[in-house]
Amino acid sequence: MFTVTVLAAPKRADLRPELLDQLRRDWQGGHTIWLNHGIAAEFPVETPPADFWQVWESLQEKGFDLAIQPTAGRRKSVLLADMDSTMIQQECIDELADFAGVGERVAAITARAMNGELNFHEALVARVGLLSGLSESAIGEVLDSRITLAPGGKELVATMRAQGAYTALVSGGFTVFTGPVAAALGFDEHRANELLADQGVLLGTVALPVLGREAKVEALEEITAFRGLTPADAIAVGDGANDLGMLKRAGTGVALHAKPVVAAEVDLRINHADLTALLYLQGYAIEEFVA
Repeated sequence: MFTVTVLAAPKRADLRPELLDQLRRDWQGGHTIWLNHGIAAEFPVETPPADFWQVWESLQEKGFDLAIQPTAGRRKSVLLADMDSTMIQQECIDELADFAGVGERVAAITARAMNGELNFHEALVARVGLLSGLSESAIGEVLDSRITLAPGGKELVATMRAQGAYTALVSGGFTVFTGPVAAALGFDEHRANELLADQGVLLGTVALPVLGREAKVEALEEITAFRGLTPADAIAVGDGANDLGMLKRAGTGVALHAKPVVAAEVDLRINHADLTALLYLQGYAIEEFVA
């Protein structure tokens, strides 16, 4: 048995019964279950429809997300999440670089790295090198004035933790950012790279080894194994090329507002809904959300 999930952007909340009824008829689906009226609904089907991706593209154009996955085992016991452009709305290194006056140079490297055009390790080293000489105080200023949490993040983490899940923020960014962000969102732990500094000034280097694509996969395997689980028991979310390994290894991998090169390799793609989509994909109804 499979579950089809249809999602609208919460700000629009324009998901109508007529759309669900048409899909159910076309795909011989079971009864519609509304997880949040106007925003999220699901229904069961025996097998994945042959025209799923054609319908997916049609609904994307109308502003709706569509997903299908096996019904069994949808609720996960571990959440692994990327930070930049996933749990927050910015790329921290880009904001820090803009503050330092080298924003365009760093942003160009970031974009190419997240699209998989550059080796993540080399791209990170190159970007951090441009921050050499910047005062550490800039980090706090960037956090306070430029970093905003992505919609739905607090509900996602709080709801999963309330159900006994373990949550980890795993970033290719820096601990000086993941620490405060993880605390604000309620994550159980965070992992990221360490920016090196001396006497309050950034050295333009990071501690080795660099946490990149493979390290995120290792984090997934370590965190699940420590709890007597497997990666199949985890849901992972990210948007960049360095998240692909983690997204493919987890039982449920979600490409959230992802770069095209990432979305092309992940079946669960959320482009319109916010982070609460990860709860709806697991079958949580709005009444089960924890604020």
